[in-house]
Amino acid sequence: MPPAADLLAFLGATLALNVTPGPDMLYVIARSVGEGRGAGVVSALGISAGTVFHTAAVVLGVSGLLVASPVAYDVLRFAGAAYLAWLGIRALRARPRAEGEPEVEPAGLAAIFRQGVITNVLNPKVAIFFLAFLPQFVDAARGNVTAQLLLLAALFITSGTLVNVVVALAAGRARAAVRRAVATGVLSRVTGVVFLALALRLAAVR
Repeated sequence: MPPAADLLAFLGATLALNVTPGPDMLYVIARSVGEGRGAGVVSALGISAGTVFHTAAVVLGVSGLLVASPVAYDVLRFAGAAYLAWLGIRALRARPRAEGEPEVEPAGLAAIFRQGVITNVLNPKVAIFFLAFLPQFVDAARGNVTAQLLLLAALFITSGTLVNVVVALAAGRARAAVRRAVATGVLSRVTGVVFLALALRLAAVR
């Protein structure tokens, strides 16, 4: 178990990142607005299932790398810091969205779930992000690296699922308010600062 301070930092960063509108959240909003809260919740669960696929691959790869090659891990660490910094700068420079939620064709719940999984699994940026994000909260001196990564991944998935479910429930009730929340530029600026802070941490902490 990570120290309480590190765990709180991880949970805070995770929440900040999960509440930022992206393709996954926009898909949940589209389903909720178009077909109701039930469809939105199912789409959120599908996205979470896709995230499990990515995190399993990252956990297995990063844990093996930490054990096998500290030099290779340093390369990954600095590459991850650069990637997070790029995300932060892009978020800070992003303009508010004006187009609202994307259009989606009506579908059954099983199809909505599958589409949620596919939306997440086929997005390579998800895997790259986890490679950059999770390792900075792991310390081999605290014990089994794989167990630490699994715990962090589980916390991230749980947080993301809860956020998307809340978004699904809210979108079904307040379409106009959700559109304004997605369109605002404030969340992008906050997220940009979070990404840059994580990049600095990842580059500095060994």
